[in-house]
Parts: sequence; structure tokens; C-alpha cells
Amino acid sequence: MTRPTARVLALLEILQAGGTHTASDLAERLGVDERTVRRYADHLLDLEVPVESVRGRYGGYRLAPGFRMPPLMLTDEEALAVLLGLVAGRRAGLVSTSREAAETAAAKVRRVLPKALASRLGALFATTDFTSPGREVPTPEAAVMLRLAEATRQQQPAVISYTDRTGRRSERTVHPYGLVAHSGRWYVTGTDSASRELRTFRLDRIAQVRIAHGTFAVPEGFQPADVVLTSLAATPWRHEVAVAVQGTADEVRARLPRGIGGIVSIEPDVGDGADWVLVRLRAERLDWVPGVLAGLALPFVVREPAQLRDIVRAWTDRIAGCAAATSPQEAIAAWGPR
Repeated sequence: MTRPTARVLALLEILQAGGTHTASDLAERLGVDERTVRRYADHLLDLEVPVESVRGRYGGYRLAPGFRMPPLMLTDEEALAVLLGLVAGRRAGLVSTSREAAETAAAKVRRVLPKALASRLGALFATTDFTSPGREVPTPEAAVMLRLAEATRQQQPAVISYTDRTGRRSERTVHPYGLVAHSGRWYVTGTDSASRELRTFRLDRIAQVRIAHGTFAVPEGFQPADVVLTSLAATPWRHEVAVAVQGTADEVRARLPRGIGGIVSIEPDVGDGADWVLVRLRAERLDWVPGVLAGLALPFVVREPAQLRDIVRAWTDRIAGCAAATSPQEAIAAWGPR
């Protein structure tokens, strides 16, 4: 350590271990002279860390009894980044904790912040609202994520209890090459020892993880994110949807929910020279697609599947009926059975 701030923090870490430490011992461990140790101790006192100077033959420096954790030495921007990270990470499904765990963690951070900064951040969160994420994203268990991360770093096989998308449960041994966070979900990719093929598994579908004996080697140049995206693109879905939309690729992309599908420029189907793009997406159900198409606020032509036309037509009839309704009973009748 060459920076004075790093040495001051190192001094604090030594003192937190407990006991009284002589100036000569601290100087040797920090690589400085005793005079500098005294200056570092004064610096901690300036930060309201209760460092006590003990005189006598067995004297030295120690922390005051009962001291636990010093105020976090964060700038305003750093503290805001930490707290917003807890909130945003939880809402995006990237934090593998319960809502209670995220809230208690944020509360602990607030408690150790300087009073003025804690007050300002408290005002921010008291006057801020967050929009709904739109869907509940299942999050993996913290133990699952941490054990897989350990197995990945140490390049050791992991035995997992997995439930696939059809509900079938199995136990398999995986060589985890990497963890990937994508669209609010966590994935692990690596070789499945049963099939000896490269597989991708969702962490929220893994119930238990046990690190097994042995080691493996990650293929040179392996890119976990690329593998996961390729795997997700090849996942079979019940419906393949293709809709031609009038507009430029940038225009349609800005109006289409993020990550919902791909966009390809196509030749115009009409003689007015307008730009058209083909939007492709995959879905297990089609009942939500009409709302997405309506949200584009652009002319569109359903290419496939043909049944989507009937679903869009029924959806627009319901919307028109609700628009004409003047009472809850009329709206319910216009919408029809659910």
C-alpha cells in the first residue's frame, strides 16, 4: 500500500481485530515510522473513530470498548449508488435476496452513514416513487448463486437439483463455465455431464447446489454471455410471431418493449416508398401481443400466425366496447368472459 488513505484504513482494520497494539508493531505492519502511525491515529480520530492511546510499558493504540463499525466513508454519489443499487437490483430481479433482506441491508447502510448524508438520502427515498416492473421475476436463492459462483471460480463440478420448463425434476452434474444476468434472470452455462453437451440453466429453477470433487478446464476464449443468448434464441416456443410494421427500425425499436423481439428491415409492401420492418418474436401465449402492437401506434400487418389476426380483432372489439361503455356493468359485458 502506497497511498496514505489505504494505510489509514489498514490501521483501522488492525485495531478492529481487538487488543492493544504498540506503535512499533503498527509501524512495522504498515511499513511506516512511529510518528506516521500517530498521525494516522489522529486521522481516525478526525473521522470520529474512537482510537484510544494507552500509556505505559504495555501501551499503544486500541479502539474504545463497545465500538463496532465506523461511519462509512462514502461520498454522496457513492452512497447514492449503493442504495439505488439495492433498490434497482431487487426490482430488476438481479439481487438474489428477499425483499426483507434488501430493505434491512439498505437500513444498515443508512445507519452507518454520517447524519447529514443519511438525512439527504432519506429525503430522496421518501419523496421518490418507482414504477412497477410489469412482471414478477423469480430470483434464485442466495445460497445457489454463491455456491455456483464458487464452483465457477474454482473450476469444480457442481451437482444441481434442477426443474426444467416442463416441471420435470432431475439431478445432474454441471461444469459451470460462467454466470450470466440477462433480462432480470440469472443463468449458468457449462457442460452437462449427463449429455456431455453445452447447456444453459436458469438459477431460479435450481433448488440445491453441491460442489463435487475434481476440476475442469474452461475452453479457451469461452464467452458465457454469447452462449446464453444463443441458447435462449434456440429455445422452442409455441408461437413464432411475425408482424410487418410501417416505420424505420429505430422508430419501431424505440416503441417496442426492450428485449421482446428482433427487427429486420424489409421492402415496402405498398407503392408509397414508406419504410417497413419485420418484427419477430416468440411466445407461449398470444393474448398479450395485441396490446404490444397497439402500443406501437403504427400501421402493421400480421404475417404469422394466422390466428393472431382473430385475437387482435377480438381484442379491438373489447377495447371499443369498453370505450363506449358508460357504466361498470356495460364495460364488463363488453369485455366478455375472462
